[in-house]
Amino acid sequence: MKEIVKELPGYDYLYLGDNARAPYGTRSFDTVYKYTWQCVQWFFSMGCPLVVLACNTASAKALRTIQQNDLPKQFPGKKVLGVIRPTTEVIGDYTNSGSVGILATKGTVESGSYKLEIEKFFPGIQVYQQACPIWVPLVENRETEGPGVDFFVNKYLEQLFEHSKEIDTVLLACTHYPLLLDAITKNSKRDVRFISQGSLVAKSLSDYLQRHPEVEQECSKEGTRRFYTTDSPVDFNTNASLFFGNTVEAMHLDL
Repeated sequence: MKEIVKELPGYDYLYLGDNARAPYGTRSFDTVYKYTWQCVQWFFSMGCPLVVLACNTASAKALRTIQQNDLPKQFPGKKVLGVIRPTTEVIGDYTNSGSVGILATKGTVESGSYKLEIEKFFPGIQVYQQACPIWVPLVENRETEGPGVDFFVNKYLEQLFEHSKEIDTVLLACTHYPLLLDAITKNSKRDVRFISQGSLVAKSLSDYLQRHPEVEQECSKEGTRRFYTTDSPVDFNTNASLFFGNTVEAMHLDL
């Protein structure tokens, strides 16, 4: 959201963090779909014409079903987008060796979504994936530096690089991971480029709105930002402010 607001500041934004049921990364396909669809329907009830699933696991496990089955039947005029396709459309432009690493949650890795999508746009690229199950809890607990962080960052980097010596580009395929970027860069023993998704998704959304004026015209433009969480607003506000870069005051929501 930070990067999207930076790219498209004039729009109204409604943010929902499903913190009471997070993380999604270890949940089953059915559970992730159920939770995601509940959240999407709430956005629609609030008048949102366009929803972005700012979560790789939700994009991997729920987006296709929502787009292909739910929207045509129940909300034909609404749109739901994810964060995987905007990334895979351009990831091949960043690698010289043709070998790309993906650092993600267990759920995103097991879905195979990145391999499938990158194959569509860049069929010659080799994709190597590594799940990092400890990274999200570290960020959620505001542990982004120190010996313990270095240990787990180095552990998963080494496991990724064991797949291939040719990896020269690594995608941080989870919205939590950019907060560990300093530790990731420090602990990397390879000269590789680490890519965060925020700016890529923001530019893709801007392009989408330009190509779909019928959707863009439905979006209100008063520059408002409202935040909701399914868990404690007090805890959420602290973490969200760290992510967003500005003070966040959220309201509680029961789903």
